[in-house]
Amino acid sequence: MTDFFLIYNLFFMSQHFKLTIISSIFIAGLLAANLLGSKVTVLFGVAVSVGIFAYPLTFMMTDAVAEVYGKKKAKQLVWSALIAQVLVLILTYIAIKMPPASRYTFNEQYVTVFSGSIRMIIASLIAFIVSQTHDIWAFEFWKEKFGGRWLWLRNNASTAVSQAIDTLLFMFIAFYGISDKFTVGFILQLCLSYWLFKVVFALLDTPFVYLLVAWLRKPGKEDEVADNMPLQI
Repeated sequence: MTDFFLIYNLFFMSQHFKLTIISSIFIAGLLAANLLGSKVTVLFGVAVSVGIFAYPLTFMMTDAVAEVYGKKKAKQLVWSALIAQVLVLILTYIAIKMPPASRYTFNEQYVTVFSGSIRMIIASLIAFIVSQTHDIWAFEFWKEKFGGRWLWLRNNASTAVSQAIDTLLFMFIAFYGISDKFTVGFILQLCLSYWLFKVVFALLDTPFVYLLVAWLRKPGKEDEVADNMPLQI
């Protein structure tokens, strides 16, 4: 019976509560990609950042929000996440610069993990705001062209181009010219590999976009269930 009430409340919660959850997942995906992305792993023989698993969540959330609430609400989501990202970066910088207590013996490792160059931070912020702004615009453009049909095509078309913009901006701003190795050709090669992985993840998350849109639309855009309704768990 407890499980029934939990599922019931998750499905019929108010629109404000649903949007709060979506916003939390969006910001968590963004912050996770930035905080965890310094580690490089190997997928199918290609070296990629582990942040590649978290970042696609952001495009999935904005597309679902834009589909149900419109581009204005999606833009608010993006700017809120940008503020959160800047705040976390400021707090991270302060944490790194604070002197460690004598009993804390891992400060060197802590600084190594959490410190990042100003250039990479700027690259991340610019790539994020430009790519997400384009994604919202492109999604709305194709929505009007197709009369609200073919969500799967609109989702993947807007995301594929936006992911390319994000990858190109970040890679060139962060790494171009840092050494003789990082030439235009080498960076473009890296961008292609990263972008292909991102496109695959975007295709795989298409069913989840449909589920999110259906969830956000029930019981409707109006708050048929009050925000102060307690969860029955």
